[in-house]
Amino acid sequence: MTARDPADAEKAATEIRQDSGNDAVEALTLDVANGASIVAAAEAFGERHDHLDVLVNNAGIFPEGETSILDVDSKALFLSLTTNTLGPLLVTRFFRPWLEKAPEGARIINLSSGLGQLYDMEDVAPTYSISKTALNAVTRQLSAALKGKNIAVNSVCPGWVRTDMGGENATRSVAEGADTVVWLASEAPQSLSGEFLRDRESIPW
Repeated sequence: MTARDPADAEKAATEIRQDSGNDAVEALTLDVANGASIVAAAEAFGERHDHLDVLVNNAGIFPEGETSILDVDSKALFLSLTTNTLGPLLVTRFFRPWLEKAPEGARIINLSSGLGQLYDMEDVAPTYSISKTALNAVTRQLSAALKGKNIAVNSVCPGWVRTDMGGENATRSVAEGADTVVWLASEAPQSLSGEFLRDRESIPW
Protein backbone atom coordinates (compact mmCIF):
# COMPACT_ATOMS: atom_id res chain seq x y z
CA MET A 1 0.00 0.00 0.00
CA THR A 2 1.13 3.52 -0.69
CA ALA A 3 0.81 7.10 0.54
CA ARG A 4 2.54 10.39 -0.13
CA ASP A 5 3.73 10.65 3.50
CA PRO A 6 5.90 7.71 4.65
CA ALA A 7 4.66 8.06 8.23
CA ASP A 8 1.03 7.95 7.11
CA ALA A 9 1.71 4.92 4.94
CA GLU A 10 3.38 3.03 7.77
CA LYS A 11 0.65 3.98 10.26
CA ALA A 12 -2.05 2.64 7.95
CA ALA A 13 -0.04 -0.50 7.19
CA THR A 14 0.39 -1.15 10.91
CA GLU A 15 -3.35 -0.81 11.50
CA ILE A 16 -4.11 -3.24 8.66
CA ARG A 17 -1.56 -5.74 9.99
CA GLN A 18 -3.16 -5.62 13.42
CA ASP A 19 -6.76 -5.82 12.17
CA SER A 20 -6.14 -8.54 9.57
CA GLY A 21 -3.39 -10.55 11.21
CA ASN A 22 -1.46 -10.32 7.94
CA ASP A 23 2.15 -9.41 8.69
CA ALA A 24 2.99 -9.19 4.97
CA VAL A 25 1.37 -5.74 4.52
CA GLU A 26 4.04 -3.30 3.35
CA ALA A 27 4.10 0.48 3.10
CA LEU A 28 5.59 2.28 0.10
CA THR A 29 6.00 6.03 -0.39
CA LEU A 30 4.28 7.23 -3.57
CA ASP A 31 3.02 10.59 -4.81
CA VAL A 32 1.21 9.95 -8.08
CA ALA A 33 1.50 13.63 -9.03
CA ASN A 34 5.30 13.41 -8.95
CA GLY A 35 7.07 11.50 -11.70
CA ALA A 36 10.26 10.98 -9.69
CA SER A 37 8.24 9.54 -6.82
CA ILE A 38 6.55 7.07 -9.17
CA VAL A 39 9.89 5.91 -10.56
CA ALA A 40 11.35 5.54 -7.05
CA ALA A 41 8.31 3.57 -5.84
CA ALA A 42 8.52 1.18 -8.79
CA GLU A 43 12.22 0.62 -8.19
CA ALA A 44 11.63 0.01 -4.47
CA PHE A 45 8.88 -2.47 -5.27
CA GLY A 46 11.12 -4.30 -7.72
CA GLU A 47 13.79 -4.70 -5.05
CA ARG A 48 11.29 -6.51 -2.80
CA HIS A 49 9.14 -8.53 -5.21
CA ASP A 50 9.36 -10.37 -8.54
CA HIS A 51 5.78 -9.78 -9.74
CA LEU A 52 2.58 -7.80 -9.11
CA ASP A 53 -0.84 -9.46 -9.35
CA VAL A 54 -3.16 -6.49 -8.79
CA LEU A 55 -2.68 -2.74 -9.09
CA VAL A 56 -5.43 -0.49 -7.67
CA ASN A 57 -5.07 3.15 -8.73
CA ASN A 58 -7.01 4.80 -5.92
CA ALA A 59 -5.33 8.18 -5.35
CA GLY A 60 -7.49 11.17 -6.25
CA ILE A 61 -8.39 14.75 -5.43
CA PHE A 62 -11.68 16.67 -5.55
CA PRO A 63 -11.31 20.47 -5.83
CA GLU A 64 -13.79 22.26 -3.56
CA GLY A 65 -16.12 25.13 -4.40
CA GLU A 66 -16.28 24.77 -8.19
CA THR A 67 -19.42 25.99 -9.91
CA SER A 68 -18.85 26.08 -13.68
CA ILE A 69 -16.32 25.03 -16.28
CA LEU A 70 -16.29 28.67 -17.32
CA ASP A 71 -14.84 29.73 -13.98
CA VAL A 72 -12.52 26.91 -12.90
CA ASP A 73 -9.02 27.74 -11.78
CA SER A 74 -6.50 26.55 -14.36
CA LYS A 75 -4.11 25.34 -11.67
CA ALA A 76 -6.86 23.24 -10.09
CA LEU A 77 -7.66 21.72 -13.48
CA PHE A 78 -4.00 20.92 -14.13
CA LEU A 79 -3.58 19.34 -10.68
CA SER A 80 -6.75 17.27 -11.08
CA LEU A 81 -5.61 15.91 -14.43
CA THR A 82 -2.12 15.26 -13.09
CA THR A 83 -3.36 13.36 -10.03
CA ASN A 84 -6.55 11.69 -11.24
CA THR A 85 -5.60 10.87 -14.84
CA LEU A 86 -1.89 11.01 -15.59
CA GLY A 87 -0.94 9.56 -12.20
CA PRO A 88 -2.68 6.21 -12.76
CA LEU A 89 -1.31 6.05 -16.29
CA LEU A 90 2.29 6.63 -15.21
CA VAL A 91 2.02 4.29 -12.21
CA THR A 92 0.77 1.57 -14.55
CA ARG A 93 3.56 2.20 -17.05
CA PHE A 94 6.34 2.03 -14.47
CA PHE A 95 4.90 -0.99 -12.63
CA ARG A 96 4.19 -2.79 -15.90
CA PRO A 97 7.29 -5.05 -15.82
CA TRP A 98 6.04 -6.71 -12.62
CA LEU A 99 2.43 -6.85 -13.79
CA GLU A 100 3.54 -8.75 -16.88
CA LYS A 101 5.23 -11.35 -14.67
CA ALA A 102 2.08 -12.20 -12.69
CA PRO A 103 1.77 -16.02 -12.98
CA GLU A 104 -2.00 -16.08 -13.55
CA GLY A 105 -2.38 -12.73 -15.27
CA ALA A 106 -2.59 -9.31 -13.66
CA ARG A 107 -5.44 -6.91 -12.94
CA ILE A 108 -5.43 -3.11 -12.98
CA ILE A 109 -8.35 -1.31 -11.32
CA ASN A 110 -8.81 2.43 -11.77
CA LEU A 111 -11.05 4.24 -9.29
CA SER A 112 -13.27 6.48 -11.38
CA SER A 113 -16.64 8.12 -10.66
CA GLY A 114 -20.17 8.43 -11.98
CA LEU A 115 -19.35 12.11 -12.41
CA GLY A 116 -17.00 11.01 -15.20
CA GLN A 117 -19.79 9.44 -17.25
CA LEU A 118 -20.34 11.26 -20.54
CA TYR A 119 -23.83 9.97 -21.26
CA ASP A 120 -25.53 12.25 -18.71
CA MET A 121 -22.76 14.69 -17.72
CA GLU A 122 -23.85 18.11 -16.47
CA ASP A 123 -22.02 21.19 -15.25
CA VAL A 124 -21.06 19.66 -11.87
CA ALA A 125 -17.57 19.46 -10.35
CA PRO A 126 -16.03 20.19 -13.76
CA THR A 127 -12.33 19.56 -13.12
CA TYR A 128 -13.00 16.33 -11.21
CA SER A 129 -15.52 15.13 -13.80
CA ILE A 130 -13.20 15.83 -16.72
CA SER A 131 -10.28 14.09 -15.01
CA LYS A 132 -12.37 10.97 -14.37
CA THR A 133 -13.73 10.93 -17.93
CA ALA A 134 -10.13 11.07 -19.11
CA LEU A 135 -9.23 8.26 -16.69
CA ASN A 136 -11.93 6.13 -18.28
CA ALA A 137 -10.31 6.78 -21.66
CA VAL A 138 -6.96 5.73 -20.17
CA THR A 139 -8.63 2.53 -18.97
CA ARG A 140 -9.85 1.71 -22.48
CA GLN A 141 -6.47 2.49 -24.01
CA LEU A 142 -4.59 0.39 -21.47
CA SER A 143 -7.03 -2.49 -21.83
CA ALA A 144 -6.43 -2.60 -25.57
CA ALA A 145 -2.66 -2.15 -25.28
CA LEU A 146 -2.25 -4.87 -22.64
CA LYS A 147 -4.73 -7.37 -24.05
CA GLY A 148 -2.00 -9.62 -25.35
CA LYS A 149 -0.18 -9.52 -22.01
CA ASN A 150 -3.02 -11.18 -20.03
CA ILE A 151 -3.57 -7.99 -18.00
CA ALA A 152 -7.18 -6.94 -17.37
CA VAL A 153 -7.87 -3.21 -16.96
CA ASN A 154 -11.17 -1.79 -15.68
CA SER A 155 -12.65 1.38 -14.21
CA VAL A 156 -14.87 1.34 -11.12
CA CYS A 157 -17.43 3.80 -9.83
CA PRO A 158 -17.56 3.08 -6.07
CA GLY A 159 -20.53 5.38 -5.49
CA TRP A 160 -20.67 8.19 -2.93
CA VAL A 161 -18.54 6.74 -0.10
CA ARG A 162 -18.05 7.97 3.47
CA THR A 163 -14.36 8.87 3.26
CA ASP A 164 -12.44 12.09 3.89
CA MET A 165 -13.28 13.03 0.29
CA GLY A 166 -16.90 11.84 0.32
CA GLY A 167 -17.81 13.26 3.71
CA GLU A 168 -19.99 11.88 6.48
CA ASN A 169 -23.24 12.41 4.56
CA ALA A 170 -22.24 10.01 1.79
CA THR A 171 -24.64 7.14 1.16
CA ARG A 172 -22.19 4.23 1.10
CA SER A 173 -19.82 2.67 3.60
CA VAL A 174 -16.20 2.07 2.70
CA ALA A 175 -16.93 -1.67 2.50
CA GLU A 176 -19.78 -1.07 0.04
CA GLY A 177 -17.63 1.21 -2.08
CA ALA A 178 -14.76 -1.27 -2.12
CA ASP A 179 -16.86 -4.34 -2.96
CA THR A 180 -16.50 -4.16 -6.75
CA VAL A 181 -12.79 -3.39 -6.45
CA VAL A 182 -12.24 -6.47 -4.27
CA TRP A 183 -14.33 -8.58 -6.66
CA LEU A 184 -12.32 -7.45 -9.67
CA ALA A 185 -9.08 -8.12 -7.81
CA SER A 186 -9.98 -11.62 -6.68
CA GLU A 187 -13.02 -13.25 -8.30
CA ALA A 188 -13.94 -11.61 -11.61
CA PRO A 189 -13.05 -13.46 -14.83
CA GLN A 190 -9.60 -12.57 -16.12
CA SER A 191 -11.27 -11.98 -19.50
CA LEU A 192 -13.29 -9.04 -18.10
CA SER A 193 -11.42 -5.96 -19.31
CA GLY A 194 -12.05 -2.49 -20.72
CA GLU A 195 -15.27 -2.02 -18.73
CA PHE A 196 -16.71 0.63 -16.40
CA LEU A 197 -18.40 -1.05 -13.43
CA ARG A 198 -20.53 -0.28 -10.40
CA ASP A 199 -21.88 -2.95 -8.05
CA ARG A 200 -20.16 -5.63 -10.18
CA GLU A 201 -22.15 -4.62 -13.28
CA SER A 202 -21.03 -2.69 -16.38
CA ILE A 203 -22.41 0.83 -16.64
CA PRO A 204 -22.46 3.39 -19.51
CA TRP A 205 -19.34 5.42 -20.18
